[in-house]
Amino acid sequence: MALWSLWWAWVCLALLLGIAEILLPGFIFLGFAIGALAVAVLLGLGLAISLPALLLLFAALSLVTWLLLRRYFALPKGQVKTFKDDIND
Repeated sequence: MALWSLWWAWVCLALLLGIAEILLPGFIFLGFAIGALAVAVLLGLGLAISLPALLLLFAALSLVTWLLLRRYFALPKGQVKTFKDDIND
């Protein structure tokens, strides 16, 4: 059995990506971690597909979760703080 078709390998990838998100915050790796975890759940439920289809599923799930995270956790429009005077002036 190939490594990419094992559910626990995808859980390990999700954990590594979650650790990367903690070290480099910004909701970049978190979407990939949730996508990998979703693929692990699908493989655990018995989904058996080829590697290209599995990678496409991972990419699609990661993109969807990243867009959802960006939508719900991003700053609202117009909430960026700007300064007219510089402290060094």
